[in-house]
Amino acid sequence: MNLIGVLEGILFVVGDEGLSLNQICDILEIDMDKAKELLMELKKSYDADNRGIRISYLGNAFKLTTKKEHKDYYKKLIENPENNTLSQAALETLAIIAYNQPITRVEIDELRGVSNVHILRKLLAKGLIKEVGKSTLPGRPNLYATTSEFLDYFGLSSISDLPTIISEPEEPNEDKDLFSSIYKEEENE
Repeated sequence: MNLIGVLEGILFVVGDEGLSLNQICDILEIDMDKAKELLMELKKSYDADNRGIRISYLGNAFKLTTKKEHKDYYKKLIENPENNTLSQAALETLAIIAYNQPITRVEIDELRGVSNVHILRKLLAKGLIKEVGKSTLPGRPNLYATTSEFLDYFGLSSISDLPTIISEPEEPNEDKDLFSSIYKEEENE
């Protein structure tokens, strides 16, 4: 099996969270020396001029990141009005953050039922949300909130201008007679 390809794939999948050397060893079932060798080999291939990403060691974790020398192009991508449309998933994520801020990524994931790592990264890059601190939950995850750019984007003067969400009361889960109906047959007279 091509362990370099597997390493590249798992670094891509974990995204911003990255992986520690111990995690890499555990996942690939290899020793520290072999993990370091694989990381160095992958790093060397990314160091080539024709590659757009690299391996960075940040916050005690190895992560795939973009090359700093290409930042002007990334900035154009983000600032281009044609690329500034928001997907349905991004709008849902923004709504969750707006109504529940400050909120952690895990809480957002639980409410949406899917991982939102890439969406949060995009919303952060667009300046619609920001990190506002650390939660007191175990692991001290980042807390996210909307920005003034979010308010401008949606034409709001403050967060209190958001529409009120009215939740419908849930009906009690009573056993119903499946054979009776609210519709009555007319009797023939």
